[in-house]
Amino acid sequence: MTTSTGKGSIVVVTGASTGIGASTARALSRHGFHVLAGVRRAGDGDTLRANGIEPVILDITEPTQVQALAARIAADPRPLHALVNNAGIQVNGPVETLPMAQWRRVFDVNLFGHVAITQTLLPALLRSEGRVINISSIGGKLAMPTYGAYAGAKFALEAVSDALRREVSPLGVEVVVIQPGGVRTQMAARGVATANHLAAQMTSDQETRYGGLVQAVNSLMDSGTASGVTSELAARVIVKAVMTPRPRTRYTVGRDAALLIRLARVLPDRALDHLSARSLRSHHPRTPTVGVLSRLRVGVSS
Repeated sequence: MTTSTGKGSIVVVTGASTGIGASTARALSRHGFHVLAGVRRAGDGDTLRANGIEPVILDITEPTQVQALAARIAADPRPLHALVNNAGIQVNGPVETLPMAQWRRVFDVNLFGHVAITQTLLPALLRSEGRVINISSIGGKLAMPTYGAYAGAKFALEAVSDALRREVSPLGVEVVVIQPGGVRTQMAARGVATANHLAAQMTSDQETRYGGLVQAVNSLMDSGTASGVTSELAARVIVKAVMTPRPRTRYTVGRDAALLIRLARVLPDRALDHLSARSLRSHHPRTPTVGVLSRLRVGVSS
């Protein structure tokens, strides 16, 4: 039975190497949970390892690693209190230009990996009447230009969360969605670098069509991250969702998420299109983009 105390219970946090995942693992351990913190590399685990935090090598797209985690939990007498599905990647590019391999990679990590680990651990969560915490995004309700793959996976995660909640809530398992806005983590910086790398591979015609847009979105992403909340604040919201006896179905993180998700709920599509274009207007480059992206292309091919 889920309780408000973590003593004697296990929580799994995926994507715990840095950012929100690492902060969540540390916060949960301070509340008495034993955290199985999923990391991709042993070095990340060494940095994270502490009292109450047990790093485990976990790529959620690798079935053998997911099964190894399930075996680790099955061998432990402590109940599984919660699964925090936090692992994710950010890959941005216009729908026309983003390679299909990147679309599949984004959905594999940001959606199918979460479904796979949830399926695997759900029997343990049903026994303990625990909960699933899915880390979505403001992009799960509002898709900016170049966010087609990322937002598409997050939209789908929101739908899967709704379906799962209606399936397992009568069985005693809570399903909660966390919707962060701008958060100061390394993920956004990596996303900008990936977007630039992919933009450098566009054809000259595609560069003419989308070069300025890509730069504007990257600039907006940089500014939004710089002004965003800390990963520690996001972790506090996740801990609340983990520990509250009767949690809400969704929690936003940051004022930007609360405002934009509310607007997405009430404004018509054309109004949202206008807001999106206006938010990007000041971020568009004042000089032609062809030279900039051509220099990036040279760097990629060299």
